[in-house]
Amino acid sequence: MSDQHPPTNFIRQLVAADIEAGRYRQGITTRFPPEPNGYLHIGHAKSICLNFGLARDFDGHCALRFDDTNPDRESPEFVEAIKSDVRWLGFDWEGRLHHASDYFEQLYEFAIELIDSGNAYVCDLSPDEIRSTRGTLTEPGVNSPFRDRSREENLALFKKMRAGAFAEGSRVLRARIDMASPNLHLRDPTLYRIRYQTHHNTGDHWCIYPMYDFTHPLSDAIEGVTHSLCTLEFEDNRALYDWVLEHVTTPSRPYQTEFSRLSLEYTVVSKRLLTILVEQKVVSGWDDPRMPTLSGMRRRGYPPEALVDFCTRIGVTRNHQNVELSVLENCVREALDPRTPRAFAVIRPLKLVIENYPEDQEEDLAALNHPGDESQGTRQLSFCRELYIEHDDFLEDPPKKFFRLAPGREVRLRYAYLVTCREVVRDASGNIVEIRCTYDPQSRGGNAPDGRKVKGTIHWVSARHSVRAEARLYQPLFSDPEPGFSSDGDLDSVLNATSLTTLDDIQVEPGLAQAKPGTVFQFERLGYFCVDRDSTNSMAVFNRTVGLRDSWARSRSG
Repeated sequence: MSDQHPPTNFIRQLVAADIEAGRYRQGITTRFPPEPNGYLHIGHAKSICLNFGLARDFDGHCALRFDDTNPDRESPEFVEAIKSDVRWLGFDWEGRLHHASDYFEQLYEFAIELIDSGNAYVCDLSPDEIRSTRGTLTEPGVNSPFRDRSREENLALFKKMRAGAFAEGSRVLRARIDMASPNLHLRDPTLYRIRYQTHHNTGDHWCIYPMYDFTHPLSDAIEGVTHSLCTLEFEDNRALYDWVLEHVTTPSRPYQTEFSRLSLEYTVVSKRLLTILVEQKVVSGWDDPRMPTLSGMRRRGYPPEALVDFCTRIGVTRNHQNVELSVLENCVREALDPRTPRAFAVIRPLKLVIENYPEDQEEDLAALNHPGDESQGTRQLSFCRELYIEHDDFLEDPPKKFFRLAPGREVRLRYAYLVTCREVVRDASGNIVEIRCTYDPQSRGGNAPDGRKVKGTIHWVSARHSVRAEARLYQPLFSDPEPGFSSDGDLDSVLNATSLTTLDDIQVEPGLAQAKPGTVFQFERLGYFCVDRDSTNSMAVFNRTVGLRDSWARSRSG
């Protein structure tokens, strides 16, 4: 086992105990088994880190397996997106790429074995009739009138199902377990159903498809999985998982262990609900930067190591986890800060004119690419008479602790000069459109020659040299810290109307105009911004990745 691994948890303790007892001398095997019916989200990152991390730290193996048993909503797009996301997080399945559909023939033979042993039967009840006879938590179910069909009849009917002799939905194969079981999952669950649907991996070869609860344990057994890890909502399914493995002849015997799923405030991590957001066009797609999908977070500028760090920090338990959004954002800031180059950008421009600076003069000023790491070098900032500053950096009637620009006040232009506000210019509607200042020519670099104290420092860009760009500012997609909705009709009550603010007239350093999509900068004093794929040669687009501090969380708490 590796000497370096994340803090221990109950699953790591279980694996360590199994190894100590000599149960898996050939090594452990885990798997990450997504269904290819959507993009991966932050909750999947926890499972990825757990499964691949265990295999790495205990010298085992981890496979990527697509549990693709439902052709209705699965697609090659989702398959490729999932593979891309796993790689992006830094994990490699090392050639162990599997599909549950690879095992369809074996699964069919397992079903035949269950029929042969009297543990499965073909049922002609409709899906609604099966649901109505299932019973409740307090009342037992009712046996199907087809439950006592002979072995020969069941085998003949099941083979006809495979051959396409029956209409879709007209028959299913059910396990014969116990319709009075206190665990509803054991009340003769469906194992196979008829679906005339093209499968993304097997085409039209099959018209019967195995159910997830039948496929999952058998796929684990075929692959030699030793530790089958899943979230707590599958705890009640474990009885069926074990039943299936105990009633067919499998090459190995995996065991299921459950852990709590990740719940992040102001976020939904249900693929069904995320699909509604995409299909109802609440967001622009699965990779919308407001989405908790890994592709959305990548587009927003989150570095993969921040997500791995986040998953390590929150740990693995059986207790419900509703993690504060600030924990994730802090991980993002900590990952970005040491390596991210700084830049000047003004997202709400206000013109500043230096009256005593010559109109035809320009000069280049040196600025550090990273104030905390001089090895990252410097860049040149063009300076001239007319600049842009942030509108919020000027107040005509400032409060006591406002140290930025105000009438008669002197501030430092970062890396440049000290300037003093002399006049405020308004338009016909009374809006402030220009600040007129004077500068101290002896204060180049921002230092007063006579040692006078200047508290305020603000950033700027040259009005003559800066480039217009677009900024997209994000807040959580939902207004409720624990959002819940069941359909598109419920969305309006939980959506945050200000989750996206688009500013299409920001001004940035000219060097940012041709930056490649995915590049992250820290706009000094504003936050981290990532170049979006929507950028063009004529207009760069920046997504705000995260602020310099949790200002949104502070403002919402009043």
